[in-house]
Amino acid sequence: MLITPAALQQELTGASPPLLLDVRPAEQFAAGHLAGAVHLDLWGVSLIDTSEAPLRAFMWMIGHLMSLRGATPDRSVVVYEATSGVRAARVFWLLEYLGHPDARVLDGGVPAWTRAGLSLTTDAHAPVPSTWHGEPDASRLATWSDVRDRLGKMETAIVDTRSEAEYYGEAVRAKRGGAIPGAVNLEWTNNLAPDGTYKPVAELRAMYGALGVTADREVVTYCQGGYRAAHTYLALRLLGFPRVRNYTGSWKEWGDREDLAIERPTR
Repeated sequence: MLITPAALQQELTGASPPLLLDVRPAEQFAAGHLAGAVHLDLWGVSLIDTSEAPLRAFMWMIGHLMSLRGATPDRSVVVYEATSGVRAARVFWLLEYLGHPDARVLDGGVPAWTRAGLSLTTDAHAPVPSTWHGEPDASRLATWSDVRDRLGKMETAIVDTRSEAEYYGEAVRAKRGGAIPGAVNLEWTNNLAPDGTYKPVAELRAMYGALGVTADREVVTYCQGGYRAAHTYLALRLLGFPRVRNYTGSWKEWGDREDLAIERPTR
């Protein structure tokens, strides 16, 4: 699910190079990108109502955007950005939700690529669209009702990937502040080493295990809008956790709905 710059360079010169998705802001792509990459910035393209009809419509739109960039199930996709950040992780998660069999993230992003002595280009080429829209895998996503139905169940761990201030209700970014009942808090930035790559698997496993987040439990991740949650989703996938869901509506949906329970954890 992660690929190093050296391994990616080797694949790009092979017979079946992967599709490269640069998910940084447009101005960063224009200033220099990996040769052959196509641009796809989904920042701000979010869903805050995970009821059946809006979820289906939103994911159809995402599938359409993937097809316009040329994604197909028989070609590997490598996503990258400025680090191993939330933009890349969210597009990775979207590809997995749509059933793509081989999506990966360039670990460390563009800085890791250039540190390896590899070059960027400003030449841009139009993508070749495909007809692939994906086949959604519901096991990769949690809706508000999925989360509600799992409250208080020991077989499910809910991981709040926001800042401590958001978790404790001190920074309020919805109608209500606080957390989903029973959630444990570990901000997504803890997944990263200082150089912007993911921490080694052993460190990640110990970090989450200390919070009771283990592979025998189903894990639901959430944040404000599903971006930071996707980052922790990928971290747990790296650990081989078999059941991980991203609650893509996250706190913006949950905190705005007064019919859903919240708690105000104390420090």
